[in-house]
Amino acid sequence: MAIQILNRKKAKKVDFMQFLSGVPARGYVFQRTPYEEQVKEAAELLKAADAVLIGAGAGLSTAAGMNYGGKRFTDNFGEFIEKYGSAMMDMYSAGFYPFPTEEEKWGYWSKHACLNRIWPDALPLYREVCDLVKDTPHFVLTTNVDHQFWKAGFADEDIFATQGDYGEIQCARGCHDKVYDAVDLFLEMDQEREECKIPSSLVPKCPVCGGNMAMHLRCDQYFVEEEHWHEAAARYADFLRANQSKHVVLLELGVGFNTPTIIRFPFEKMVRENEKWSLIRLNLDEAVMPESLGRRAVGINEDIARSIKDISSCIGAAVGDSEDNSENREENGEEVRRR
Repeated sequence: MAIQILNRKKAKKVDFMQFLSGVPARGYVFQRTPYEEQVKEAAELLKAADAVLIGAGAGLSTAAGMNYGGKRFTDNFGEFIEKYGSAMMDMYSAGFYPFPTEEEKWGYWSKHACLNRIWPDALPLYREVCDLVKDTPHFVLTTNVDHQFWKAGFADEDIFATQGDYGEIQCARGCHDKVYDAVDLFLEMDQEREECKIPSSLVPKCPVCGGNMAMHLRCDQYFVEEEHWHEAAARYADFLRANQSKHVVLLELGVGFNTPTIIRFPFEKMVRENEKWSLIRLNLDEAVMPESLGRRAVGINEDIARSIKDISSCIGAAVGDSEDNSENREENGEEVRRR
């Protein structure tokens, strides 16, 4: 099957590192404020925001149910576990296995892409995040590669996925700066796979150099930053500049210390440098905050799905109270006029 090139409009490339650089903050603390109070503080910050910058890591997808280990892994990759043994601990570690042939490599990756990118619909948690910010100008910076933000209803122009996409492939040596839509190819591979291998006829080859292809994932120096990547980087920069003097909430979701220089440390740096900006950090285990950020930072060490639901409910309750008060004022005014 032929692979489909993703046609992108040409854009001026930018130095993305100018937006990623940051200095790790010292003096991290777990905030001692009770959970209910933290939820209220986060809701108040979001209600008052002129714009919201979402930073999302793997913890968000895990909280949404996209687990890479445990029963979900063993139920779906039993044949790979049986064939390759203890190296197949989970879907993350399995991705680094040195498959001896291209047929075996794509046998694994096509199943991985189907399970984590192609087959799932928008997960409820991602839809709730979309509902939470849909009425406020927003932008998404994410290291996730499962395409969930698009599926949940976020616009393409409001998303920058820095690390690639499970539905795309590229030249393994990055010989040219284009990526290819491989969704249909992966579906066919999944249908044709036998004993963990795909037919040789389905192994993709680079249309330029004739060499091997690879997943479009940032795992080495050959990662392709093609035109759409640079366009998204430029839109991210534009969003930061346009909202520099406004009240901006940085809503960080499930970002740990695996790649902190992309979201976690830069978000802290931006809050330190912009007195009108605030940070909400939702993380099951790593919601520590720089103590120096004070009341402009809320770090909620709890299940993200629960936190998003409670914050949304708190905002909804506040809006409802405001509308009730407005109606009461109108009714009271009408009663005074009748008198």
